[in-house]
Amino acid sequence: MDNKALDIAPLEIRGPMHSTLRHDSAHKHVSGTAEYIDDMPEPAGLLHGALGLSDRAHAEILSMDLSAVTAYPGVVAVLTGADVPGENDVSPSGKHDEPLLADRLVQFHGQPVFAVIAETRDAARRAARLAKITYRDLPFWTDIDGALANGAPVVTDGMTLSRGDARAALEDAPRRLKGEMRIGGQEHFYLEGHIALAIPGEDEDVTVWSSTQHPSEVQHMVGHVLGIASNAVTVNTRRMGGGFGGKETQGNQFAALAALAAKKLKRAVKFRPDRDEDMTATGKRHDFLVSYDVGFDDEGRIHAVDATYAARCGYSADLSGPVTDRALFHADNSYFYPNVHLTSKPLKTHTVSNTAFRGFGGPQGMVGCERIIEEIAYALGKDPLEIRKANFYGPKGSGRDVTPYHQQVEDNIIDRVVSELEASSDYQERRRAIIDFNRNSRVIRKGIALTPVKFGISFTMTAFNQAGALVHVYSDGSIHLNHGGTEMGQGLYTKVAQVLADAFQVDIDKVKITATTTAKVPNTSATAASSGTDLNGAAAYDAARQIKTRLIAFAAERWNVAPESIRFAPNRVEIGNKETIPFPDFIRLAYFARVQLSAAGFYKTPKIHWDRAAGRGTPFYYFAYGASVTEVSIDTLTGEYLIDRADILHDVGKSLNPALDIGQVEGAYVQGMGWLTTEELWWDNKGRLRTHAPSTYKIPLASDRPKIFNVSLAEWSENTEATIGKSKAVGEPPFMLAISVLEALSMAVASVADYRICPRLDAPATPERILMAVERLKAART
Repeated sequence: MDNKALDIAPLEIRGPMHSTLRHDSAHKHVSGTAEYIDDMPEPAGLLHGALGLSDRAHAEILSMDLSAVTAYPGVVAVLTGADVPGENDVSPSGKHDEPLLADRLVQFHGQPVFAVIAETRDAARRAARLAKITYRDLPFWTDIDGALANGAPVVTDGMTLSRGDARAALEDAPRRLKGEMRIGGQEHFYLEGHIALAIPGEDEDVTVWSSTQHPSEVQHMVGHVLGIASNAVTVNTRRMGGGFGGKETQGNQFAALAALAAKKLKRAVKFRPDRDEDMTATGKRHDFLVSYDVGFDDEGRIHAVDATYAARCGYSADLSGPVTDRALFHADNSYFYPNVHLTSKPLKTHTVSNTAFRGFGGPQGMVGCERIIEEIAYALGKDPLEIRKANFYGPKGSGRDVTPYHQQVEDNIIDRVVSELEASSDYQERRRAIIDFNRNSRVIRKGIALTPVKFGISFTMTAFNQAGALVHVYSDGSIHLNHGGTEMGQGLYTKVAQVLADAFQVDIDKVKITATTTAKVPNTSATAASSGTDLNGAAAYDAARQIKTRLIAFAAERWNVAPESIRFAPNRVEIGNKETIPFPDFIRLAYFARVQLSAAGFYKTPKIHWDRAAGRGTPFYYFAYGASVTEVSIDTLTGEYLIDRADILHDVGKSLNPALDIGQVEGAYVQGMGWLTTEELWWDNKGRLRTHAPSTYKIPLASDRPKIFNVSLAEWSENTEATIGKSKAVGEPPFMLAISVLEALSMAVASVADYRICPRLDAPATPERILMAVERLKAART
């Protein structure tokens, strides 16, 4: 007989912290009923917008004839920079270098120059192609080599991290080597492209629905462009169909254009660019050229590293400063450098301005770091894993626990993570078997690699490490939750709802998750830096704490008991040993006693501080760790390859929701695998992005996933810091687990020269690059 039949409350609630629970919208995702902006019922009189894009990489606009555009049937208005009542700028960096619509100067092929507003989306798009623009072409460069050759300026100041005397240590090191590595960019390829819908209100008011990771920044940018205060702009975001960093700043222009047109025409306006236009006109992951100089000894221990990380940033700053900073923050990965000097070069190129992408520069920093490890291993004839272990950070107080930015690593568990994975994946035996296989195989060669991850968690911009939440408990005992985080499929809403369910000890069904809106929680940070749950979960918990404090005071007075004797039990409240009351009944009593049942919660991350000019501080609250083993096979005649097996052990602290966390790890690995293997951005000699559609840009397919895919969480781990539920971030750290794919491919290539030469395989390691590397090593062998 069940509890309901006995009228006994269950001993546990459904969906507390640390329990496996499906994503709150999972059933809607698979059934197609999850509502995205383009699914919303269209307001009466809705107009549609389209971008008019430049066809020059760098040029002055001498004249612009838009008469054919204006005359096209269905066109209602054509907007240029002259129509902006506020400031024609949507730069998130505050450098005022990113015009909403280019005025007199275009700086990349595909830059928005004007916007067409029409009765239909088709009419707007067709009309946008009819402009006649006269240009005066200017010199341009689209890649890092061109930027360096032309003495290109930086889009923002670079950063230097230094500790010890790298130059002297390099000179004194028993061994020394130098090299370069090219690391490609990556298109976000979210399933839902950029979109914004704006509805004008009375006076200066405008409401915007935006597919954005940063509603408060969209609010600010719309106000900036319209010349109005933020209190006149409301931005709503229920969910995104993927973001990955591409919707942290890049949605600004679409929201601002929709709001501009809506206020000007006094009609609702929607902007939804075509996939080609989205890929052409929005930023990507930064390409990097890493130049390194490393000194080491015969045991493979690193004595010094001097490295420069140059990045293709595009025409404006966007977030390139913080991205290249974070590349340096992770240029050590899990390794202690006794002497180190690291420099970033955020270079200007005549391409779309690159932007945030999962890992935010950290992956590029780590890939460059792992190349250094690999170089040392091949120079010494050792297994790269042996070199990795020899250079791991030591325990706190060991003298090998300080990063290049002078933060002490206090929570180091990388050695345990790697050791456990090495054993569980049977790495050593499999590596020996692979070497035996390669010795006897003429065409197919195999490779295996085990790589670690140490990833810092927090925004390096200290002010962004804050969050707010609004919690209402209604008189029937149901709970309304709103916070500043955005949902892009990662399960943030579910996790924060679990925090509230746990705090009040009610079933999660009692918690209503509502759309993120600037009208409820102000001045929010972007859902980025893997901090969404840490920040918003803690803010929601703070709101619950405030309400519970009031409820306990009410109960103590009403029943004349000590406050400490009052307990929130599963779906009920226990009043000492006097009475047990169902939660809804208790809340109703509190309502009639005029207890405030609403609270605004707030949280700011403690302990962190950063002095960028000095290159010193504690930019990260804690580190997340992980490790992966990947096994691959390559065809030495064609360069084609397969990912045969992947084994992963990842640290998420005490998981708030293991199902969601494992999903994040799996997805991150596959996305990282795509970045390092098949996804290649290519610009032609006219500055045109030619990989601007699914037909020319290849993301991984379901069939590309490892044939054997073993993913585990380090269940023994708990965050040593006071995060919500002792959990750790899981959005970005597992992305770098895919570095083992590149390293395994490298081993397979190295086998053709008996593992004596580092293949120096650049990323992405496409079949063409694999084949060229094989041929290069064959030639070097002879």
